Amino acid sequence: MDVEELLTFKPVNTPKRPQDDEPGRSDDGPGEYERYRKMRRLDERPSSIRKRDEQVAPPKFREEPDDNRQRIKQLVDSLENAPEGESDVLDETAMKRMVLLFEKRALKNQEMRIKFPDSPEKFMESEVELHTTLTELRALATVPELYPKLVELGAVPSMLELLAHENTDIAIAVVNLLQELTDIDTLNESQEGSEALVDALMAGQACALLVQNLERLDESVPEEAEGVHNTLSIFENITEVRSEVCSDAAGQGLMTWILKRLKAKMPFHANKLYASEILSVLLQNTNANRQLLGDLEGIDILLQQLAYYKRHDPTSAEELEMMENLFNCLCSSLVLPSNRDKFLKGEGLQLMNLMLREKKLSRNGSLKVLDHAMSGPDGKDNCNKFVDILGLRTIFPLFMKTPPKSKKRTMSTEEHEGGCVNFSFEIKLTIFPQSTLLRLLPTC
Repeated sequence: MDVEELLTFKPVNTPKRPQDDEPGRSDDGPGEYERYRKMRRLDERPSSIRKRDEQVAPPKFREEPDDNRQRIKQLVDSLENAPEGESDVLDETAMKRMVLLFEKRALKNQEMRIKFPDSPEKFMESEVELHTTLTELRALATVPELYPKLVELGAVPSMLELLAHENTDIAIAVVNLLQELTDIDTLNESQEGSEALVDALMAGQACALLVQNLERLDESVPEEAEGVHNTLSIFENITEVRSEVCSDAAGQGLMTWILKRLKAKMPFHANKLYASEILSVLLQNTNANRQLLGDLEGIDILLQQLAYYKRHDPTSAEELEMMENLFNCLCSSLVLPSNRDKFLKGEGLQLMNLMLREKKLSRNGSLKVLDHAMSGPDGKDNCNKFVDILGLRTIFPLFMKTPPKSKKRTMSTEEHEGGCVNFSFEIKLTIFPQSTLLRLLPTC
């Protein structure tokens, strides 16, 4: 190139660098930028919510950063001589690498939040990386036989610690991960793995931490509503594997949250149906939970929720299922004599009697409740009260004329007639003397 060409040469203009507030600023593309904005929004919470979250007590198993670094160092040492995996099969070495990456990113995010507590933009990138890692860890659900090794590496306490994370997106990611790991079909594939995982969760106070996280989730946000559903799924999976967890979960706040959720004046939602199912599981075979329900005024709450169906039928199959769950919860609770007294004082008999008079779907459930409330020697007071409110005038026409068959009816003809006979016989047996009973039996 000669001198004239050099003098006339014009370099190509350099592309303009995007500003800080432009979407193109992120090297990861618009998708990553949207995730950054989402993380920033979660840190712009009202002061009342921030103060409430700051008052949350850290879990007892919370480890100091030095302990986390020591565990990371041990993981690195164990992987130094491990061969690189070339297949897509998740083995122990690949699991160790995933856990190591998770521990590193969790520690980095913790340090960045401590170092820059008032500058979300500085720890936002570490938060996105941690969220991505938690999503990738869900692949561990495909190898339940490696759960004992996962517990041995100390990953479960680290996951549970993140349930108290200031960013609810991180906490929800942990919930989704635990829901995948505790899926009942997965746990059934390896008994040793399921026992190891459940033991680690119970040792880490998982029930209390999950309930604590439930209380701060807002179901008006779709992602957080899904987090509530997955949390309830975790409880269902664990209790199915180990039934004694029912009393622990209820005592650590789960029953209190469920009763509060049932009372909430919100449109019908799948989470309300799920909450009624979990409450039915908690009360099924545990007298301690039945006693706790009575102490928490749960009998009144169940009656209040069922009172709506006195004159209204459920509008969908899901709502019908929820109504039946509430009736089942009430029947289970009435096994305890002290709850029968609360049922009597709460005018439960009057409500059931009105349901019998109305030709609604709640009639079937009310028959079962009356049967449980007036059976045995402990049902004497309820029997007397039922006669005082002219309940026999309601029950005998039902016994004489069984309601016609219908697609909406959930109780068969035999169950309907059996329920009428059972508690009408209990009334006679409790109220009338034996000589009078023998004289009345041929007329029944």
